[in-house]
Amino acid sequence: MFGVKVVITGDAFVPGERSVIIMNHRTRMDWMFLWNCLIRYSYLRLEKICLKASLKSVPGFGWAMQAAAYIFIHRKWKDDKNHFEDMIDYFCDIHEPLQLLIFPEGTDLTENSKARSNDFAEKNGLQKYEYVLHPRTTGFTFVVERLREGKNLDAVHDITVAYPHNIPQTEKHLLHGNFPKEIHFHVHRHPVDTLPMSREDLQLWCHKRWEEKEERLRSFYQGEKTFSSTEQHVIPPCKSELRVLVVKLLSILYWTLFSPAMCLLIYLYSPVRWYFIVTIVIFVLQERIFGGLEIIELACYRLFHKQAHLHLKKNE
Repeated sequence: MFGVKVVITGDAFVPGERSVIIMNHRTRMDWMFLWNCLIRYSYLRLEKICLKASLKSVPGFGWAMQAAAYIFIHRKWKDDKNHFEDMIDYFCDIHEPLQLLIFPEGTDLTENSKARSNDFAEKNGLQKYEYVLHPRTTGFTFVVERLREGKNLDAVHDITVAYPHNIPQTEKHLLHGNFPKEIHFHVHRHPVDTLPMSREDLQLWCHKRWEEKEERLRSFYQGEKTFSSTEQHVIPPCKSELRVLVVKLLSILYWTLFSPAMCLLIYLYSPVRWYFIVTIVIFVLQERIFGGLEIIELACYRLFHKQAHLHLKKNE
């Protein structure tokens, strides 16, 4: 729709596969651009994203992400560990075949974040990076271990994203019509049985992937602006381009009609205005009181699961 060319190389996704997706965080929009890949090679409905907690308060978008049970974090492990544990265990209990997207770097690549990353590298005797940031491995290793214990993990997909031309860093660029001319995704699939078993080895494994990303991206940007031909494979999409086109056209049609129709109804009918106001108040209050829709969903599951367990125990 916006003339963006998407190039995907490397390993294929297995449709319906349960995986953790790790990716370098070049711009604030990487997670959304990845949909171009997942809509063709996997199922978008399986994806859940680990993202900063402040986004859940964004009207409309944040509420939708709460309803989709995304994992919101404060980027402080002592504050996030219990929530991570609760959400991952919940997904395992209900056998949710999720594909969880994690950005181990914690933030997008900017001059300020790169300077902080290099300061960290200098203090700890590590290599300084130009094209990526040093990853934070605590959350990644915890998620992989927890999903593996819950038998809800088939693979880790290591994705490297690169922009050969313009790089829209923030949402503001997109609102001004500055979409990337081209996006490259390179995918490495690591089956769960090839991953290290110990936490320390898993952390080293993640750091090794980031060293490879740095070299791959250096070759990309200093070379022909494409990933090495030795790493490229032809990946057959699991969906036809016709099916993808139909989904896109239906989505465009829906939002083109729905948005102005709602504005018109709000303007013409006071019951619709009141419904709109009450809905906003409910969404705001539930987040202030309970912490978000995903917290309510988790609490409801625990309540009904506990009642079902007590009923079963009573019958025994």
